[in-house]
Amino acid sequence: MLEKKIKLTEYEEVKEFVHAAEKCDFDIDVFYNRIIIDAKSMLGVLSLDLSRELTVKYGGKNNAFENVLCKYACA
Repeated sequence: MLEKKIKLTEYEEVKEFVHAAEKCDFDIDVFYNRIIIDAKSMLGVLSLDLSRELTVKYGGKNNAFENVLCKYACA
C-alpha cells in the first residue's frame, strides 16, 4: 500500500480528487483520526474535516491520480 498526506480545502479540490479516484481500478481510502472513507465517495470526503491533513492509502498505480495527489500533497 502506498501512502500520501494531502490537504483539501475547497469543494473544487475535493471534486477534482474524487473524480481522479473514480477513474482508478483499485481501492483508495482516506484516513483522518479513526475515520476511514472511500476516496471515490464525494459525500464521504466532504464529511471529513477539510481543515486537517488527510492520509490517502492506495494499492495501485495511476499517473493521473498520482498527479492530483502531488498537487495537494503536504510539505
